[in-house]
Amino acid sequence: MNRLLLVLSLLATAGAPPALAQAVLQPPAAAAPTLEEVRRDMGIPSRALALRGQRDSIGFAWSAEQMAKVWELSTSPPAPDSFGPLPAPGVQAVICPHDDYLYAARVYRRVLPLLTARTIVLVGVFHRYRRFGAHDRLVFDPYRSWRAPDGPVTVSDLREDLLARLPREDFVQDAAMHDSEHSLEALAYWLRHIRPDVEIVPVIVPAARFERFEQLADHLGAALAGAMSERGWQLGRDVAIAISTDGVHYGPDFRHTPFGEGGIEAYAKAAANDRSLLRGPLSGPLTTAHVRELYATFVDPEQPDTYRLTWCGRFAVPFGLLLLQRVAQGHGQPVGHPVAYATSVGWPELPVRKLGVGATAPASLYHFVGYPSVAFTLDRTMDPEVGRPRR
Repeated sequence: MNRLLLVLSLLATAGAPPALAQAVLQPPAAAAPTLEEVRRDMGIPSRALALRGQRDSIGFAWSAEQMAKVWELSTSPPAPDSFGPLPAPGVQAVICPHDDYLYAARVYRRVLPLLTARTIVLVGVFHRYRRFGAHDRLVFDPYRSWRAPDGPVTVSDLREDLLARLPREDFVQDAAMHDSEHSLEALAYWLRHIRPDVEIVPVIVPAARFERFEQLADHLGAALAGAMSERGWQLGRDVAIAISTDGVHYGPDFRHTPFGEGGIEAYAKAAANDRSLLRGPLSGPLTTAHVRELYATFVDPEQPDTYRLTWCGRFAVPFGLLLLQRVAQGHGQPVGHPVAYATSVGWPELPVRKLGVGATAPASLYHFVGYPSVAFTLDRTMDPEVGRPRR
């Protein structure tokens, strides 16, 4: 009831103009942005390849004091919607949102501590892929470390091992593309706060057809499995996968209004649709058919640039789940456990604005975003091809 009252109160701000509409397709540019142009738009610009800067210094913490306070307040009520008991820490993969901390921190806090591995392969959204003309290839960064509020996050030397094993046509390594993107730094700062010695392998994912994502996942999955075997690493214990996405982006400015331009009824239906995905293809044994279903839910398979449902991780989620499948082969069946769900209007903001952590876009019943989260474990008793117990 308290959340409903909060939502009702936000009707008064329904006409507020959005500051940012990140799920809207970015138009293609005549020429890709230069590194200098991209860095001018960063909150804390990268200066050299030794240390990546920070794209978003408004919605995310940029100091240790801010990060500590966000962490402390992220357990404050009301809790995000729950889907049952949580799996034990040490999971093999998670899906986590990447929106402003004052909106989404309660969900970050529920899902990211379930990762305990030291090395995290971060699979993120490439919001501006069309501006860079990027498609059909994975985008790795060239940095040695990333700036974070609590101190630098080391980029694992696993990255170089993976790149050496991948076909050259499968990837690019580009500073400007990564400097333009905020979807991975959001998670990296929490991971660094939870485990100071964490290392990351950041990857952002532009558009591709589903069959191409299967190829890319086959290749990167084989590379990652081979590197893990040589190092004596186990999935979940030593390395894990974190997939970044926000849920539905609803409202006229997102060009997504299937239930009307907004209001209580539209909000309830849009959030229910997100929850149905968490309880449906993202829950239970993960199969290729489930991943294909998600892909076709998010985009037109024949025209991947065309949204059907405005999850900004429309490419990151299918690719990341296919990658998890490939790496888990021979070790067990990945099983999804929905963790939590919230939205930018259904829960109160964390009171961190006075510390300098703010909002990159307003929230109202005519402009809201969903925050899904899922954890994945391995069931060694199931057949990963069909998602049923072995005979």
